[in-house]
Amino acid sequence: MVLEKDKRADYNQELYRRYRDARQSWDTESRYDIDFYHGNHFTAAEVDDLQSRNQADVPMDRIGPAIEKFKAVLTSRSPAFTITPREDSDVKVASLWRTIMGFIWGQSNGDWQLKQAIHDYATTGMGYLYCYVDPESDFGRGDVKFTYVNPFRVYVSPNTRNRWYDDAESVILSTILTGEQVTNLYPELAEQKNEETGETEAGIIQDLETYLEEDYPDAMNSNTRKVYTPAETNELEYYERNKYQILERFYKTKVTFYRVIDMQNGEETVLGEAEYEEFVENNREQIEVNQYEVIPIQQTRVKVCASIGQIVLYETILNTDHYPIVPFPNIFTETPYPKSDVSRARPMQRLLNKLWSLAVSHAQASGGLKLLVPLGSVEDIGQLERDWANPNAVIEVDSTQGEPHFPAPQPLASEFYRLIQQCEFYIDFTFGLPEMMHGFSDKAPETVAGTERMIALGTERPKSKLRDIEFSINRLGQVLYNLSKGHYTYKKIFRLISANNDITEATVNMYDDNVGTILDIKKERHNLAQHDIRIEPGSTLPTNKWAELGVYMEAFRMGIVDKQEVLKKNPEIFDKEGIMRRTEERALMQRQIQAMEEQIKNLEGDLQTAQRESVSDRKRVEVEKFKSRLQDIASDAKADRRVQLNNLQTKVKLEAEKLANVRKDASSAPEA
Repeated sequence: MVLEKDKRADYNQELYRRYRDARQSWDTESRYDIDFYHGNHFTAAEVDDLQSRNQADVPMDRIGPAIEKFKAVLTSRSPAFTITPREDSDVKVASLWRTIMGFIWGQSNGDWQLKQAIHDYATTGMGYLYCYVDPESDFGRGDVKFTYVNPFRVYVSPNTRNRWYDDAESVILSTILTGEQVTNLYPELAEQKNEETGETEAGIIQDLETYLEEDYPDAMNSNTRKVYTPAETNELEYYERNKYQILERFYKTKVTFYRVIDMQNGEETVLGEAEYEEFVENNREQIEVNQYEVIPIQQTRVKVCASIGQIVLYETILNTDHYPIVPFPNIFTETPYPKSDVSRARPMQRLLNKLWSLAVSHAQASGGLKLLVPLGSVEDIGQLERDWANPNAVIEVDSTQGEPHFPAPQPLASEFYRLIQQCEFYIDFTFGLPEMMHGFSDKAPETVAGTERMIALGTERPKSKLRDIEFSINRLGQVLYNLSKGHYTYKKIFRLISANNDITEATVNMYDDNVGTILDIKKERHNLAQHDIRIEPGSTLPTNKWAELGVYMEAFRMGIVDKQEVLKKNPEIFDKEGIMRRTEERALMQRQIQAMEEQIKNLEGDLQTAQRESVSDRKRVEVEKFKSRLQDIASDAKADRRVQLNNLQTKVKLEAEKLANVRKDASSAPEA
C-alpha cells in the first residue's frame, strides 16, 4: 500500500509542536511538583552536599500525606447529579436522565476516574476527564463513558483564556503506543493480504516514522527513592524504537441543521444534513405545495481529526458543542497553565527539609560521646579511638598533660522546633487541612461538639476548592448528556443498582401500548439544551453520620420528624429502604385490623340487642353459635393478621348478613 501524505495530518503535527513548545516551562514546574509528591525533594547536587556534611538526605515529607488526605476529603462520596428541564418538558424525563447519568458513572468507574483527576489537580495544577463512546461496550452497540487522562497528554492553544477552553483554537490529545497496540486498534495499518495476487503486503505502519519522545517529562529531582513514571519506563531499547504517536485534534466548527415545521399542525422537527436530504426525497410533493416550512440554522459542534504520522485515521463530528476533554484547573491563571497547591508548598517543604536535616545531624552529634584529651597525653589517637569503642578497654593517658573530659552537648533552641511546627502548619494550611483531620488525637478538642465544629471549620477551605471541581463536573455531565443524545438512538434499558440493591430502570426509544414512548432520545438528539446538568453542592464531601443522627434523634423527641426520617440517618443499618417499607406495611395492616376489630365490636353490640329481642329458644341457640363464630374470627385476626386479613373481611360480610337474618327471624317469631 502506498503511503499518501495528508495536509490535515501535517497540520496536526504543526499545532502539536507549537503547543508543546509553549508549554515547556509548565511541564518543568509540574514535574517538580510530581517529584515532591513522590518524596523526591533533593536534587543530586543537594544529596552530595548533605552527605559531605554528614547530614541526613531524608526529607520530612508533609506534601504527600496532605495530598492523600485532600483527595480523601473531596472524593468521599460519589457525586449526585440533578437534571432540570430548561424548557417545558416532562419532569419524568428528567428523572430518567438521572438514571442514565448514574449508569454512565458506574460504567466508567467514575469514582476512581474523578479521584485521579483530583490527584493531578492538586499535584500539577490541572486534571482532565475525557468523554467518549466505547464502540465495543454492550456487545458492539457502544456506551458513553469517560476516563482519566494524564495532563501531559493534552495540548491546548496558549492564547485560550476560558477555564474550560471554550475559546480554544484546538485541543490536542497525544497518545503514545507501540506498533502492536496501533495495529490492534487499527488493523488496516497492519500487513494486508492482496486478494488478487494472494501475496502478503507490508502494512502502512512500516512506512511511518517511530516516535522517540515522550509526553511525560523526565524527573527533575533524584535521590534514593526511585519512582517509575512513564518517562523512566521508556529506557528499554525496544520501546525506544517501537513507539508511534496518535494525535487527536478537537476543534469547533459550524454545522447546518434544518428546522422543519409542518404548517398543518405546527409540529417542528430538527434534522441533520443526511436526514434532511432523505426527508426532501420522500416529501417532494408536500414541499412543493408549501406544506412544510424549512429554516436552516447554524450550530456549533466539535469535530475531531485523528492522525498518525502523515496519514489521517478518521475524522468525525461529535454531538456536543463543548470539548470532550474536560479540564479541572486548580489555581486558575487565565491561561492553560494553572498553578498547583504543591507549587505553593514547595518552598516551605524545602525549609522543613533543611531544618529536619539539621535536627537529625544534631541528634547524631549529641548521641555520640565526645572525648577531649589534652595535647600530648595520648601517644596514638587512632589506638585510643579503637580502644574507646571497646566497652571493657583499659586506656592509659599521661595525666601530667591534663585530665580527659566530656564536653556537654548544646541543645537546640526552642525556636528551632517551633519553626519546624510552623512549616508543618503552613503546608497543611496550603491544602486547607487542619492537623486534626489527619487523625492526630492530641490535636482534637476535648468535647464531641468541639470536634464537630472543628471539622466543619476545617472543611471550609476544601469546600472552596470543591466549588471549582464541581464546576468542572457540571461541564462533564453536560458533555456526557450531549454524547448520550447522539449515541443512544436505539432501544435500550438502563439499569442502576443502588447501595440497598434497589434497581432503577430507564427505558429509551421504546414504545409501550400502555404508557407510550418512555423517552424518545432519537427525536430530540440534535437539541443539546433541553436540560441543565448540575451536581448537588457538597455531595462528594464526607459527612459525620453519628452527629447527623444525634440531630435527628433530638428532632424526633421534639416531634419535628418521624421514625422513618431517623431511620434514614442511622449509619449502622444497611437495608434502610427495606425496613421502612416493611414498617409501613405493618402500620397499614395494623390500621386495617383495628378497623375490622371495631366492626366486630359493633356487630357484637347488635348481637346483644338481638339476644334481648329474641324470645325463641331455638333462636337463642343460633345466636350463641354466631357469637362463638365471632370469637373465632377475632382469634384468627390476632393469630395471623397478614394472611387472614382478606378472609376476615369476607367472614365479617357473611356474618353481618346472617345477623340480619337472625334479627328478621326474631322479630317475626311468636312469643313463647
